[in-house]
Amino acid sequence: MVSTPTPVCDFGWQAPAFDLPGVDGQRHSLASAAGPNGLLVMFICNHCPYVKAVLERIIRDTRELKALGVGSIAIMSNDPSEYPEDKWEHMVEVAHALEFPFPYVLDETQAVAKAYGAVCTPDFFGFNGKLELQYRGRLDASRKETAPPDARRDLFEAMKAVATRGAGPREQIPGIGCSIKWKHS
Repeated sequence: MVSTPTPVCDFGWQAPAFDLPGVDGQRHSLASAAGPNGLLVMFICNHCPYVKAVLERIIRDTRELKALGVGSIAIMSNDPSEYPEDKWEHMVEVAHALEFPFPYVLDETQAVAKAYGAVCTPDFFGFNGKLELQYRGRLDASRKETAPPDARRDLFEAMKAVATRGAGPREQIPGIGCSIKWKHS
């Protein structure tokens, strides 16, 4: 398991389109996931300790962001052949057990992860209402362990600003997580 930091935010970068199958039996696209005030695209998986440490906080934050007009979607792009916990049936189990308030979709070809330049799980991309990138940072100070309950909510505060002003903070702390598990070609 390789710890990988995310690159800095490329402000204004346009969100690439996608159309992926969700664990809810529906297909989800960039347009269907976006809210009127923005979109949070998250690359996550089931096995990563960095994701496990913040999953409850992701659920909390996405619920609160939805009330601010920001849609959210979680994309699983890992190759599950070496990480069985990331297989489709486990994606379905986790999403239902935790009552994800966002679509959880599979990027089986990994084309979406490549188009976004995703490097790790979790990897957060916060877009404004025009689907221009405004945030590429961490959720909070959590790593493989959950940060204290009073930790600053970096992602939530940034996306709240995006929802109200259309722009994210200029100062952002990169996220960190497990490297994306790319398929061997």
